[in-house]
Amino acid sequence: MAMAVESSCRVKVVDESHVCPPRGSVSPTTIPLTFLDMAWISIGPMQRIFFYEFPGINTPHFTQNIYPNLKHSLSLTLRHFFPFAANLTCPPPPNHPYISYKEGDSVLVSVAESDYYFDHLTANQARDNNAFHQSLVPKLPTPSLLSEETHAVPTMAVQFTVFPNSGFSIGIAFNHVAADGRSFNHFVKSWASMSVTHRLGDLPCHDKDLVEDPDGIASIYLNDWRNFLKNCSAPSSADSGNGVTPPAVVPQEKVRLTLVLGRAEIEKLKQLVVAATQTQSEPAAARISTYVVTCAFIWVLWMKIQESKEGTTGGHLDDDTLSHFIAPADCRGRLGLPFPTTYFGNCLAQISGSAKRSELMGSNGIVVAAKAIGRAICKLEKGPLTGAENSMSHFIEKLKMPSLLVTVAGSPKFRVYDTDFGWGKPKKSEVGHIGHGSFSLNECRDEEGGVEIGLVIGRQQLDFFNAIIEHARAEYSMIG
Repeated sequence: MAMAVESSCRVKVVDESHVCPPRGSVSPTTIPLTFLDMAWISIGPMQRIFFYEFPGINTPHFTQNIYPNLKHSLSLTLRHFFPFAANLTCPPPPNHPYISYKEGDSVLVSVAESDYYFDHLTANQARDNNAFHQSLVPKLPTPSLLSEETHAVPTMAVQFTVFPNSGFSIGIAFNHVAADGRSFNHFVKSWASMSVTHRLGDLPCHDKDLVEDPDGIASIYLNDWRNFLKNCSAPSSADSGNGVTPPAVVPQEKVRLTLVLGRAEIEKLKQLVVAATQTQSEPAAARISTYVVTCAFIWVLWMKIQESKEGTTGGHLDDDTLSHFIAPADCRGRLGLPFPTTYFGNCLAQISGSAKRSELMGSNGIVVAAKAIGRAICKLEKGPLTGAENSMSHFIEKLKMPSLLVTVAGSPKFRVYDTDFGWGKPKKSEVGHIGHGSFSLNECRDEEGGVEIGLVIGRQQLDFFNAIIEHARAEYSMIG
């Protein structure tokens, strides 16, 4: 039976302000983009939402007693994480974009009120995705024109949404070119610490010279993206006009679900894969981790969902067609360089695996997927940036067949449920920007060793999704 899905989140903005680092605390700075940053130059904003329970709260109480401290602690945190208050400056080709900060640059911060049901938004069942993707996360401010052909694009915006008598959420949108998930997580945890204890932990490292680029990979990536956008079929009016940011995504009728795999279920998946690899006389040590089996499970699930879509639209793909799995992998500690764990920016390589559609859809689909992902991780560890000059063009080629591409956002290693602004662990944390073949991973809030998987599917696919999940739990003895 399909679960009910409520209508879009009703939100009213009641306050807007700009938060800067303390005056005089950051010198005017220009930050070049490394090729690891340039890989994300045309990816849309990242979106993360934290929900906190607060019975009895109302908007006046929030704005008078909570909001001032959150803004003040944000200002103090931005002193050290100033790229989030800066702008991505995009000059005309062939010049490279760069991040620039000057006195007075700021983060747009808004307060909103919603009459939507807090408990429904923070549940696991199907919910209207527009509530997350559009209503609870701010849009980045409109790019400003610095000259006839040069644009400045803000890198972050924050929205607090109050749910009277229930709680509030913190929604953050940020430009991936400024920071990867680990850097963003460092920022949010630092902000939370400053809000509660008035102290920061480890400070970020902004030394871009740590990333060497003797082969000019940054220029290769920039040209790859510019050529892709030039040929993009989306209407030009949706583009920001700077030639490097992506067209806007048109909202669709989607629902969001959270699938929880407990520790026992994950262990059963591991046992299944290990038993199959041993039977096939293959090395059982081919990276059969929680991450691998979880991603394998979702990869196969996503392919089955895509097949249901093709069945309704009359589409068809050959069984030998390759499906692709791509996930980011943190390179800190893998580059053979003195790369601190606090390095701020992007330091990601690709975990890239492929498998035939027919094999993924077969009885051993999860085993096939797990082996492909495991091999990709082993290859990455031998040389995380081997062939980096071609990785962006390969990725863009895969974007042209979105039904065959599965990507991952987030990581259980981020420990998002440890983000405490003074109200304990979040009741829920969501990645807002998933969809279009991507899913999110969080650690499980209520069970150590479990995983929360965020998915966005078409509303009309909900019955099919519920059916294949129940079938999977029975097939892999994952009941309980």
